[in-house]
Amino acid sequence: MVFTKVKIHILCSQKKASILNSVKKSAKESVGVEIVFHVKARNDDGASLMDSIIRAFGARSSSTVGFIAREKPEGKLLEGWDEKLRNSKFVLSDVANGFSALFAAKSDEEVTFIKRAAYLTASVMKNFVVSKLENVIDEEKKILHSELMEETEKVILEPSKVNCKLKAENVDICYPPIFQSGGKFDLRPSAVSNNEELYYASAGVIICGVGARYKSYCSNIARTFLIDADPIQSKAYEILLKAHEAVIGSLKPGNKLGASYLAAVSVVEKDAPHMVSCLTKSAGTGIGIEFRELGLKINAKNDEIVKEGMAFNVSIGFQNLQCENSESKNKVFSLLLADTVVVNKDKTDIVTSMSSKALKDVAYSFNEDEEEEKPKSKSDHSGTEPLMSKTTLRSNNREISKEKLRRQHQAELARQKNEETARRLAGGGNEAGENRSSSRSSAELVAYKNINDLPPLSEMMIHVDQKNEAVLLPINGSMVPFHVYFIRNEEIQQDTNRNCYVRISFNLPGIPFKPRDSNSMKFRSIYLKEARFRSKDSRHISEVVQSIKTLRKRVKARESERAERATLVTQERLQLANNRYKPIRLPNLLIRPAFGGRGSKIAGTLEAHVNGFRYSTTRSNERVDVIFANIKHAFFQPAENEMITLLHFHLHNHIMVGNRKTKDVQFYVEVMDMVQNVCGKRSDYDPDELEEEQRERDRKNKINVEFQSFVNRVNDIWVQPQFNDLDLEFDQTLRELGFPGVPHKSSVFVVPSSACLVELIENPFLVVTLCEIEIVNLERVGLGQKNFDMTIVFKDFKRDVLRIDSIPSTSLDGIRVWLDTMDIKYYESRLNLDWRAVLKRVTDDPKTFIKDGGWEFLNSEATDSESDNDNSEESDKSYVQSDTDDNESVVESTEDEEEEDSDGDSEEEDSDEDSEEEKGKRCEELEREASNADREEGNESDSEEDSKRRKAKAAFGKSRGSLSSSMPKRRKLR
Repeated sequence: MVFTKVKIHILCSQKKASILNSVKKSAKESVGVEIVFHVKARNDDGASLMDSIIRAFGARSSSTVGFIAREKPEGKLLEGWDEKLRNSKFVLSDVANGFSALFAAKSDEEVTFIKRAAYLTASVMKNFVVSKLENVIDEEKKILHSELMEETEKVILEPSKVNCKLKAENVDICYPPIFQSGGKFDLRPSAVSNNEELYYASAGVIICGVGARYKSYCSNIARTFLIDADPIQSKAYEILLKAHEAVIGSLKPGNKLGASYLAAVSVVEKDAPHMVSCLTKSAGTGIGIEFRELGLKINAKNDEIVKEGMAFNVSIGFQNLQCENSESKNKVFSLLLADTVVVNKDKTDIVTSMSSKALKDVAYSFNEDEEEEKPKSKSDHSGTEPLMSKTTLRSNNREISKEKLRRQHQAELARQKNEETARRLAGGGNEAGENRSSSRSSAELVAYKNINDLPPLSEMMIHVDQKNEAVLLPINGSMVPFHVYFIRNEEIQQDTNRNCYVRISFNLPGIPFKPRDSNSMKFRSIYLKEARFRSKDSRHISEVVQSIKTLRKRVKARESERAERATLVTQERLQLANNRYKPIRLPNLLIRPAFGGRGSKIAGTLEAHVNGFRYSTTRSNERVDVIFANIKHAFFQPAENEMITLLHFHLHNHIMVGNRKTKDVQFYVEVMDMVQNVCGKRSDYDPDELEEEQRERDRKNKINVEFQSFVNRVNDIWVQPQFNDLDLEFDQTLRELGFPGVPHKSSVFVVPSSACLVELIENPFLVVTLCEIEIVNLERVGLGQKNFDMTIVFKDFKRDVLRIDSIPSTSLDGIRVWLDTMDIKYYESRLNLDWRAVLKRVTDDPKTFIKDGGWEFLNSEATDSESDNDNSEESDKSYVQSDTDDNESVVESTEDEEEEDSDGDSEEEDSDEDSEEEKGKRCEELEREASNADREEGNESDSEEDSKRRKAKAAFGKSRGSLSSSMPKRRKLR
């Protein structure tokens, strides 16, 4: 392709010319440029056509022709064109930097692609590379750098392996992943992984680099891992980390790229001047469709101005630093850090920050002994603090160290949570709960507006007017109408004379109503409590009562639905896709909650339009619109161990599905029959059954693929700029982290996702947003318990807590790890708490709650240890005192008892003396006297040592009673 001011010359085959011919007219209309095709025959080398193109765009030898110098021609056609161009008399100019500057600032769509590529890159580094290295080092495996490269490349090309929901066909690698160790390091972007084994001995350094593309847009990340780091290595890494952050901090709109590199140099000169010579000469380049946009190099000589929308691969390192370690492979080491960043108007966004580069997260220690010895040595000439390792490898106490780290993290979360709660309560209390008011805006219910509307009735008997929803009762010779909504109940009675009585009770002031029946309180003029009528026609009375019940039920259902609709939030109208852009369809779906009415359920079609979804069936009244802006969470759950594949939407505001108000709408397909024949014997080798199982598997796979295709196409809509504020994306559940429990009435399998805790199979559904959780309390946790309960407390203290009961104790460790990983503070207790009383205390007196330590009253470990210490100390004191003052204590106790008896029981003895003699002694009295007699005989025969032991035990029990009475009361338990 050759571009001139008014024409574009294209040399190609006939087939490509026919394809490109469609843009010829639009190019002329939009930019006024004419496209000229030079069609080459199949066996023609195109030399003559090249000569005609050269003659067309420049007859003068002084003409300047721009070309991209670093693009090497591939193929005979391009090689021939390159030769003719260089042999011509034109002035050739490299325009690569001009194009680079032209495309340096990225559009919103391009930035989105870069962020998605960066998310994949960081996920591979965090979820695969780090865990793989930890496993290899911990188990002392042998693996080649090239093998690590191949395994990592496969993971990049299959994003689902790292729980990254990107289509595999849109993903590629930027370069083969780089793994280096053992003293041989190359910090250039063109470095490769060699065939040597991974080296992870003491003072070893491992450098890993991963780059991925999403829709041709690149991202990059590099991390350095330290094994039993030498003080020089840890200090060098800290300096490099500060320099790396200095580069990123100076990439602001209006600054020069050279200033960013000089910011890193100044950090190194200040902290370690002798390392300046080892610093890389560049701190990275621009990044986009090209992995290296060389016009945007971050070095001291580049005066290009940073602009909003630019993306950079900030890569900086130390090359060939010297270490004091005696081993030859560790004497020379290098360090490298790289991140992908996007320059915004306000700040620079590090889009690969998900993979941590902090020293505590990249430094490893082989055993705990060496780690404990480091703080003791004060002859550390580096002057740095002792190295805090991320985890302890090759240690027999590895599980203990993980538990210790989790406890430390939970202690930090407790501090942060109490501070956050204090700020929220001090700032005005809780988040407002939902408006659950059921106030109605409908007009008052009136059966007849005037007397002329009453139907003409010939007989004085009870009549039900279905049209006007009224019941007419004969009272004092007149037909008095009552709206059926004000009838409370009706019942039939029959006496021995075959007379039937119907009693009709009315709603009247003072009788408690359901909230939805509050409309009847408007009519204060109705004070008739009940009416009773007699009839000899039992059949007629039964028909009347049945008609009243049916009519009342229908009217109440209508009024209830009207009240529900009155509380709905008004949403924007659904914009339907036009004929040019057809909606994305997914047919043959069922919906939950189901539409009301009789008849079997009818499958419908879900369509994705401009600003929302529409689900409709062949019935005209069965239609539901779900607007994108109203979706809080979207889930896609393929059929694995379940019978259905589903799409689930959890909404911000309620919508009506049929006559039900709901926040959860689900569309699903049954992948196999719910009912199977289990009566007959099944053979493992029956060809018919094997064929049936294969058909079921094929059907399940086909349905899952159709759902996945729909989800991917909808995700492509949601990445458009107009939906960026909604932050929508289909989330998938992580079944391997799930656990059984009872959140409502039945036992279900609860599974986490990236942002929620959900159960989407059984109705009612469970969707808990993790960011709305205040704390989690694990209750009934203790030795010998087969199950425990989970109580979730929300940040909105007006909201009831959520309980998930009967979780197997085998799931306890997994839940602890998951909660800690999601940065959710959890506590453990042996009993169930009365959470209504607890939350009432928090909301009524937040200052006292914060002053008393906030949620730390749930810390059973600290509470139990303190109470045990107090009880043991008091018990020891009382036990010693009872040994020294046995006689005194016994005498005092007997005297006290005699005084109490004489004071409190004297009147009773005087008054009941005669009655006791008459009635005789009760069984309890006889048993008490017999036990006292046995005790006296035992005291005489016991030894002195046994007597002392018994007296001490009595004194100990008495002291425990006084101790318990003086202790503050514990909070009310359920």
